[in-house]
Amino acid sequence: MPAKLSVNLNAVAMLRNRRGLPWPSVTGFGRIALEAGACGLTVHPRPDQRHIRFSDVPEIRALLDDEFPDREFNIEGFPTEDFLMLVEENQPEQVTLVPDDPAQATSDHGWDFAGQGDFLKPIIARLKKQGFRVSLFADPDPDQVPAAAALGADRIELYTGPYGGCHDDSEKAAIELEKLGKTADAAAAHGLGVNAGHDLTVANLSALRAACRNSARFPSATGSPPMRWNTAWPKPCAASSAPARADLPPNRPQMVTALPRPLTRMDRVS
Repeated sequence: MPAKLSVNLNAVAMLRNRRGLPWPSVTGFGRIALEAGACGLTVHPRPDQRHIRFSDVPEIRALLDDEFPDREFNIEGFPTEDFLMLVEENQPEQVTLVPDDPAQATSDHGWDFAGQGDFLKPIIARLKKQGFRVSLFADPDPDQVPAAAALGADRIELYTGPYGGCHDDSEKAAIELEKLGKTADAAAAHGLGVNAGHDLTVANLSALRAACRNSARFPSATGSPPMRWNTAWPKPCAASSAPARADLPPNRPQMVTALPRPLTRMDRVS
């Protein structure tokens, strides 16, 4: 299965917010990405709204519903009550839970699934009860996968920042790829889909796909705008095995998405 790209719009929103003007347009860039073949859009609204604003979220939802009903919306973030209410109001196809501190510049580590399982499990149950696919941000550590699977999530998102930082060190990149591949394999063995995101680029994504070749369920990646307009991007996503959303038309495919960053990640300048 080819990787499927969900474009993270945070960097576009951050540029817009620098001057308090309505451009660059977040929905305008989202439309460009979707017209180029991206399988979905990703946002990571933070409490301080330093890039994506809460008001952007319904506009992106409307863009997808009105013009690209076969694509997906992925909302990621730390699951505060405000975040969960935002998700419930805007009905994304996928919710990615990330262990961010509000002061963090960007996501830089995955969950401690064993230590934070009691916190995550009721949140995951709440989201899945409403039909959302749930993905959990994860460090490349296969030993953590069983605990992640026990929480009831549908996918993990591999944190690929350390791999993305190895662009000038092939030996270190090989070590990181080995960890990522083993974690993806463990996820597949436990019935979890695999997303990936952070500092993924056109140059380094192929090696990651190869490292995860034994994980047949590795669906997607996320990246930032600079390289997202590549014509080699996959065409609109095929249907996935995720449960059908009761509120969506029966002919709307449930898509698989993966999150990379600076493809930057289908997500992220996060």
